[in-house]
Amino acid sequence: MQNVTDRTRNPFGMSPPCEAACSAEYDVVHGYGDANADFHVVGDHPGVHGGRSTGVPFTGTEGAGPLQSVLHDAGFLDAPYADEPTAENLFLSYLHTCCPPEGETPDAESYARLEPFFDAEFRAINAHVILPVGERATAHVLAEFTAKADRVGTEMPAIHASEVRGRGYLVVPVRDPGEWDDTDADRLLARLEAILGSDYRQESDLGRFLPGDEPYRVR
Repeated sequence: MQNVTDRTRNPFGMSPPCEAACSAEYDVVHGYGDANADFHVVGDHPGVHGGRSTGVPFTGTEGAGPLQSVLHDAGFLDAPYADEPTAENLFLSYLHTCCPPEGETPDAESYARLEPFFDAEFRAINAHVILPVGERATAHVLAEFTAKADRVGTEMPAIHASEVRGRGYLVVPVRDPGEWDDTDADRLLARLEAILGSDYRQESDLGRFLPGDEPYRVR
């Protein structure tokens, strides 16, 4: 099923309960990109991964440039870096889409309040490959969508750009790009290129159980 929308920013009209605006122009950093994407990049919150002044995830920080550059080289973005990139087959969003006060981290109650908004958008996109960025996003995705919740924390450098098979998803953990070493970008690009060259969709054809010759694919 395809999502029918021409909206790049906040394609499903989410209205999370934010306590403060991100900037004079943007109240929140909504999900952004291709609403029919097979690849979904999931970050933490705007205070960590950026977007306060642009309204776009993974912009305006030291780590945004290296990450966008890899996504561009893999064919998902139209430029090595842009504050409002054109994305193809890629969606970007945050666990906590509201902006916390400058220099602060959202508390557990705040994450819990916004989790239903993330979950609704995540399931609406229904991507095949999930790229959680950083420890918190990785912990959440592994806990919710795989059986590998223990592979976080000090293991992030080791599991960066690896593959974790989940319940209908392929998860590729991404070390926070602000902490990348000289090999991390190349490792992630190589992994993405390998996935793109494979049959990465975790689907089964149940058409054999139905009359006719039409395939019926399910996750």
